Amino acid sequence: MKQYIVDAFTDKVFSGNQAAVCVLDEWPEDALMQSIAIENNFSETAFTVKEGDAYHLRWFTPGGEIDFCGHATLGTSFVIFNYYEKEVSEITFQTQVGILTVACKGDILEMDFPAYQLNSIEVTDQMEEAIGIRPLEAYMDRDLLFVLPDAAAVRNLVPDHDKMKDLEGLLIAVTAPSDDRDFDCVSRIFAPKLNIAEDPVTGSAHCMITPYWCNRLGKAELKCYQASKRSGILYTGINDDRIKVAGKAVLYSEGVILEK
Repeated sequence: MKQYIVDAFTDKVFSGNQAAVCVLDEWPEDALMQSIAIENNFSETAFTVKEGDAYHLRWFTPGGEIDFCGHATLGTSFVIFNYYEKEVSEITFQTQVGILTVACKGDILEMDFPAYQLNSIEVTDQMEEAIGIRPLEAYMDRDLLFVLPDAAAVRNLVPDHDKMKDLEGLLIAVTAPSDDRDFDCVSRIFAPKLNIAEDPVTGSAHCMITPYWCNRLGKAELKCYQASKRSGILYTGINDDRIKVAGKAVLYSEGVILEK
């Protein structure tokens, strides 16, 4: 089984978010895919099989299969565009969250995703204890989004990962206005329920972050910075109930998984 490792939402290796990608002729057993994801120990390992004109795409974390992942979709698209279908300019993926399309626009890959809802919820003492600061606002969909006072609070956050596991939401995202005029907002994302302490750059969480800041700033498009140690840049925008999430990617390695 051939496997590519791609750094997503960056143009240089050792930054962005790592995704392992396997483009297959047929599906292996779920247990094998989960074992590979655990062995890789990245936030996502993506498996895809072409079925008709579209690719069926699945994502596995070390803690189990997930319904939607942005950076591994970017990584998978990068591999297909560069190594499997060099002549195409758009890819269609069939996923658990419906049809996702990815367009190749030079060195930027633009993904079309569903928007998350901004369901306002009460800020609680439990939230403050879990992340170490009281959020200004909190919103819920699949993930939990906290708005913090400023970018320094996001950058310096030292959450309690065990206490975060008791909060609602699959991922825990924190965001604030950017302190760098080159960007509109800054964020960090944590996924302790998936055995991921901090996810370096997260496309799916920006399906919630993007509508928040577009509404707040009165903009249709954003340039977003995720302030993990690896860091990454996302170009996002909103169009009704769809979110554009775009970025660059770079190949780190390619190899072969030896199944015994």
